[in-house]
Amino acid sequence: MGNSYFNENTLEDLLREIEYVYLSDNRPWIIGYSGGKDSTAVVHLVYSMLLQLKPEKRHKHIYVVSSDTMVENPLIKVYLSDMITAINNAAKKDILPLTCTLVQPDPSNTFWTNVIGRGFPTPRLNGSFRWCTDRLKIAPSGTFIENIIEKYETEVVILLGVRKDESIARKKRIENREIMGRLLNRHETIKDAYVYPPIVELSTEDVWDVLSSNNNSTAWGTSNARLIELYADADSGECPFAGVVDKNEQTQSCGQSRFGCWICTVVREDKSLNGFIRSGRRELIPLAEFRKWLISIRDIEDNREKKRRDGKVYFTPSGKVGLGPFTWETRNEILRRLLRLQEQINYELITIPELKAIDKIWDDELDLTRSELVNLYYNVTGKKLPWHNLKKPLFHESTLEKLDEYSVEYEVPIDLIKNLIFATTKNKYFSNPKILRAALEKSLTQQWLHANALRELEDED
Repeated sequence: MGNSYFNENTLEDLLREIEYVYLSDNRPWIIGYSGGKDSTAVVHLVYSMLLQLKPEKRHKHIYVVSSDTMVENPLIKVYLSDMITAINNAAKKDILPLTCTLVQPDPSNTFWTNVIGRGFPTPRLNGSFRWCTDRLKIAPSGTFIENIIEKYETEVVILLGVRKDESIARKKRIENREIMGRLLNRHETIKDAYVYPPIVELSTEDVWDVLSSNNNSTAWGTSNARLIELYADADSGECPFAGVVDKNEQTQSCGQSRFGCWICTVVREDKSLNGFIRSGRRELIPLAEFRKWLISIRDIEDNREKKRRDGKVYFTPSGKVGLGPFTWETRNEILRRLLRLQEQINYELITIPELKAIDKIWDDELDLTRSELVNLYYNVTGKKLPWHNLKKPLFHESTLEKLDEYSVEYEVPIDLIKNLIFATTKNKYFSNPKILRAALEKSLTQQWLHANALRELEDED
């Protein structure tokens, strides 16, 4: 059994520890549940502990919270949705103070709203400019936790399925946060929260032992065979067991793959996505191909603005003008391909609320016609968005053509003309004229308009 937790402890010992922490105070519990093996083991253990407790001792509520980034692997998303439903139904039947909730980023701050709407470049392969994790995963869960704290006006205890056995780096991070002799540690960023990691000392094999301890079923009554199958497929089918854990098996058990966003651009190869494909999930091939294409267009200069979203210009160490957001044309192409992919695989990849949020951003920043997105959607899908017929252009087509002509004739950047029009449109109804004047001045003094002059001054210095 190697470094197994169960060399010196029993499963009942672990359940007694969890019970002891639960009964120690009145602070609500919040469990982070991703649907993976570690978080499943935590929910299974806590659910088992509640079942063993006398009803009168189940004195505080337990919130199981799952975070849907809205770009989850479709297979995992369906599985997670089924598990959330099963947990809630079972807890209601067993009269347990436990509920499972799915949280998502606000439609105005999703992956596609930021990439297609605002033009955010996708996170780099080396992990730099990794803006997605906080917006898509951490912030929605954090908001949920803060709401629980506010509701009860007390501290909370967050249960996480982190383990030292996962990696040397994870082990070091956990040990750096540990206070020797204590089961709970303060949360790093949430002031009124403590962290309790009940499976922190368990090995990977221990986790599978826990999951197989109840005839390979979860405490809420579902079979773990589906979870094992997902891990096996993510590992290209190389799982040494099918349905139960063989303690005498010498090869490494499955469960080394991590499930993540299907569009993740931080890793060169999405091992779990490719593993699913190699295991026969051919329907995921178009997702892998789209992901590869999105990574390939990131650093092509023609696809990127030469200024940041705030109008600032920067230079690389080699003296070249740095790249900013994706151009509007590139954002159009990303959306067009995404919608085609969605139609091809018959699975929702971008939601209607996200499209609504993107449309608003384009209306406020880019699109004088006010119809680019709704027309694009109609041309690809053959269907109209709910607000399609409500869209009205800021100017007639003939006026827009004149603006393009004037831009060339008077050598005024069309982007500047657009910015001035948008600033006027948004601020002209304020009774205080200073607001409109300030907005116009901001458009006229953006650094990108004067980048060459600023560069010359720097060279003179």
